[in-house]
Formats: sequence, C-alpha cells, structure tokens
Amino acid sequence: MSVNRYGWVVAGVLLLPGRLAAQAPRITPDGDPSVQADSIYRLAVDPADHPDESAVFLLDDGVIVVQADGRERRTFRQIVQVLKPSAVEGLAEHSFSWSPDNEEFTLNWIRVVQPDGTVISAGPAQQQESDVPATMGAPVYANRKVLRASMSGVAVGTIVDYSYTTVKTRPWVPGDFYQWWGVSTGLSVKRSRLIVDAPEGERLRIEERNLDFPRQTTRAGGRQVLTWATGNLTRIKPEAYAADSNDVYMWVAVSSPLTWSDIAQWYATLAEDRYALTPAIAGQVRDLVAGAATARDTAAAIQRWVAQDIRYLSISLGIGGYQPRLPAEVVASGFGDCKDKATLFVAAMRSLGFDAATVLTSTSGGVQRALPSMEQFNHAIAYVSLPGGRVYTDLTVAFLPFGVLPPALQGEFGLGVPALGSAEELTFPEETPADRLSLIQLTGGLSTDGRFSGAYSEEMTGSRQWELREMFESPMDSAGRANFSRKIAQGWFPGARGDSLQVFAGLDLAEPARVSLALQDGKALRRSGTNWILENPVGSAGKFTDVADALETEPARRFPIDASRVFGPEENVVKLRLALPAGWRPQLPASVHAASEFGEYWGTYAFVDGTLEITRRMIGTRGIFPPDQIGALIAWFRAMGEDDAPFILIDPAPAP
Repeated sequence: MSVNRYGWVVAGVLLLPGRLAAQAPRITPDGDPSVQADSIYRLAVDPADHPDESAVFLLDDGVIVVQADGRERRTFRQIVQVLKPSAVEGLAEHSFSWSPDNEEFTLNWIRVVQPDGTVISAGPAQQQESDVPATMGAPVYANRKVLRASMSGVAVGTIVDYSYTTVKTRPWVPGDFYQWWGVSTGLSVKRSRLIVDAPEGERLRIEERNLDFPRQTTRAGGRQVLTWATGNLTRIKPEAYAADSNDVYMWVAVSSPLTWSDIAQWYATLAEDRYALTPAIAGQVRDLVAGAATARDTAAAIQRWVAQDIRYLSISLGIGGYQPRLPAEVVASGFGDCKDKATLFVAAMRSLGFDAATVLTSTSGGVQRALPSMEQFNHAIAYVSLPGGRVYTDLTVAFLPFGVLPPALQGEFGLGVPALGSAEELTFPEETPADRLSLIQLTGGLSTDGRFSGAYSEEMTGSRQWELREMFESPMDSAGRANFSRKIAQGWFPGARGDSLQVFAGLDLAEPARVSLALQDGKALRRSGTNWILENPVGSAGKFTDVADALETEPARRFPIDASRVFGPEENVVKLRLALPAGWRPQLPASVHAASEFGEYWGTYAFVDGTLEITRRMIGTRGIFPPDQIGALIAWFRAMGEDDAPFILIDPAPAP
C-alpha cells in the first residue's frame, strides 16, 4: 500500500470522545494519548455487512502543526481492518516517501494485531530505505527518499495499525503551507479526524467541499486549532464517467495566506539571473533560426532544439530542485529537467526580442486556484507571444509540434512568471475534437476467391500524433519494417501481406504523422452456401448496447457526468472502400446517425459504382452534465448500438 497524503483519497475526520483541546495533541512515541487503540480496535466490523469492500478504515487520523515560517510537523495514523484476501497484498507492503533536502521522516510504528489487541507482528519483517531514482517519464522538482516496509501476518480478519511523522525542517517558500484531505474515501471509515494547529494570527485559506459536519475551532496561547471530525462514513461507490467536480465527495484543503504573486515573486527571484545567454549560445540560437521565414517558424525552431536536442532528464539540482540551472550548463551537459528546458527556451526567445516567460503548473492538473502554494506545482512549461497570440509549449515533450500541449495540461491552471515581481494566473488553451483527429483509410478490391488487395493509411493530428510519432522516433531496420507491416496487414485480414511501407521521421515535427502500406492477398471473405460473408473490418458498434444495459442496472446516479471521460474530446474516423467483382452486391446494413450532448456518431453503408463504402465516425466532446442526464447517455449508447453489423452478406454474380 502506497501512502501519499497529497494524492491518495483515503482520509477523513471524526469527533473522538472528549472536549476539544486548545492545542493539537502532543504526539509521543506511543501515539496520540487522546486516541485509545483498544477502543478503535473494538470498532472492527462484520465482513458480511460490507460485502463490496476489501477493507475498512477503523481510524484515519492526521495532526498537522504548522509555524508562521512554513515549518511543519505532520503525523498520520491509519488503522485498517482486512476483510478480503484481495486486500492482503496491498496492506502487507507499505511505502513512505519524503524529501531529504528539507524533511525528516519517522515511521513511528507499524504492526499487525487481532481485533482484541493481540499482537501478531510488532514491526516490519523487512524494512529498506532507498533513493527514488530519477525518472525519464514524469517531471518532478524534488529529490525523494522512500522507505519500504514489508509486513508478515497480514490476513483476513487482522488489523494493520501504522503511524508516521514527517517534519519539514525548512520550507522552500517562506511561510508556504498546503494540505489536501479527502474526507470521503473508496472505503468505509469508522473514525476519522484532521487537526491543523497554526499560529493564531495566521489567516489560513480554507476550502471545504460538500461537508455534512461543521469545522470546530479553538484559540489559546497564541495558537488556533482547527478540527474536522466525523465518522461512520459509508463507502461511496464509484460511477462511470464521474466528474471530479461534484457534490458527493467531501474534502478539505488548507493553505497559508500567501498569494500567487508571492509564489511568482519567490520563483522569479530564484530564476532572475538564469535567463542570460553566453555570446556563444546566443550565436548558436541565431544560427538555429537563420532560415525561419516567420516569427512562428523562429519559435518552432527553438522549441525543436530544446525539446529534442537537449535530453530530458528528471533531476534534482539547485534549491530543492526548484532553481533552474544556467543555460550554459544545460547546453554544455546536453540535458535538463522541465524548469531547465523552460528557462533555456525563454532565454533564447528573449535574446531574439520576443516576450516569453516560464509557467509553473502541475502534470496531474487539479490545482486549487483559491489556495496559492508552491506545493501544488511539480512542472514548468513556457509561453512566447507571437503576432497571432500567445503560444504555450511543454519543452519536455519531444513528439508534439510547437503550439500543441499534452492533453493533461489543456484547460488547466498555470502561473506565469514573466518578470520579477509580476505574476499571471493562466488557463491553458484546449484543442477542439477536430484538432485531435485519427483518420484510418483502407481502399482496395476483392477477387472472386474473396481475397483483398489494396492500400492502408493512418494519420493523426494535434496531440493525438504523440502516440504515432513515438513509434517512429528511430528509423526501423528491415526486420522491424517487416514485422510492423505484417502486424498491420493481418490486423485487417487473415493471411494478408504488407509491403511498400511508407513512414515518417517521428522527430521531424514539420512532417505529417502519417503511415501507409500496401496490403496483398488478405482473406476477406468466407463462404456461406451460395453467398460470401465479409467480417466487417471496422467492427460492430453493438457493444454499446451492452454498456447501456450495464448503466441501467446501476442505482440512482449521484455524480455529474464528465463528457470528456465518455470518449474524449477527439475525432476518430475509419473509412473502408472495397471494390467488388463485377455483378456482386452486398446486403447493406442500415446506416446509423446518433447525436447527443456527449458526442456524435455515424455508421454509414453505401454501394456506389460497384464499391462497398463503410464509414465509422465518432466525435467526442467536453462538458459536465448533471446526474439526471444519465438517461440521455444511455439512450445515445443504445442508438449507437443499432449499428450492429459484425458481418455483411455479399451476393455473388449469378452464374451465366
């Protein structure tokens, strides 16, 4: 079980017996004296009362003490009852991570007990501390360590009880503090509590969503203690296509009084001397754009250089991994992390007279705009102002052309840091579904023995092209080309041969992301009496009827529907054109057109001048819709499911 208080939705809050204290409880090596373990263990449930759950939280507790300068002590305790074998493995393996640059970590205890308190295992059977290796795939700012603890004796009916403390010895941003706490969880919670103890004069920023209980606050001795406490929380069953923004999940987030301007000022101070280029690098930049015809071509040339020629490596250098390196160091080493690359791009564009800036953001999105904190960021991109408007670019992504952001960033929040002392609260642009196109075309003819020969092509645009470009980052050798051709050809028709493969250079961002090849001798038809049967190459949409049936069996819906999670804001088109032998005719299925607020679908069948034409087109969309729109979504799935033609009968020409 991985423990991460910043992203794992497990938490909660409950009034434990007794009067509210005027300060947070003093945590000792034996834990919080106000929490009696034996009383909590007696809350163990009857598994029969929780048939859909593999475990329940008997206690989920957090005590956070923060100082005005941002130093913190966070102690979390979880007591979990194992209900099913499926939970055993996850609860037997735990990992805890922290930043050794400015945090101290202590595993207070971890033990396995019976509900009556009998100790089965008093500590880890194996414990190992190690560095988290730098990853090539996920931008991070900070150096991390991880402690792994393996437990013995975890079994159905046992209880796992563990507590850990993380002390932030020095905040990178003075006064910065942020804590997100999910009250609702994927499991039931019997007792749960969050305590935040802060200086009385600290005007904390607080966001509370959907709480059905009040926050309690006490003040004494120059401190304020905020307590969120509740209990007997039942499991909230997840629902398909649920929106993150809803009135179901309860959560709390707390931050310091800092503003986004404060955060931008802090970062700008760190980076202000990092945007100067040496004469040699400035000359290299001018050479890179010597052939550029427009301002956009100039920016695209610099983007390609930084994104592709400067190797991306997630590293921790400088103050907590937040301060970018000098451009000269990045160019000399040939690698950099997200902030290094963004800084180099901005420095290069500024040297050419363009307005450009670093933008702080989060790779996972979901930044709480009302709670300014550097702790919400883990990534940096950049923007440049061009005659046609501002363009954003993620310099860690080598496979997307200039001006195309990864889908995870689109529509999300970013903090622009254009100059010392200024800040811009930004929302990144979003592609339209038409921008994110996948187009597949198969054109050819059938012989009288049911064999297909023709041509295949596939093209992707916008951020969709990332997946296709990455496949062709390096040129294929002859064996790779043969394997790829065979896989594509036989994916359409058994026994087909693929040749004359035409690909593109994945890293040539000016070249369309397009692949084509010839298909030969594929077994497209099979006999059925005097007729032929064509297994529909584009498949059947009948499966959507099954999806509709499944949704109709669900209880009354609680969550809003996020249309982007139904199909995604993109367009997918498959076009098939099969020339039939003279005199042959297909028995055409009925064409289907289904439109709704969640998207639009076409399944069309035609026979024109001896050619069978099949087109399937799907356009997804964005939008949050209320729960009562589930009926409209089900109706749309059913309408699409009418395009249920897995096979097409073909009548051969009559014998002379």
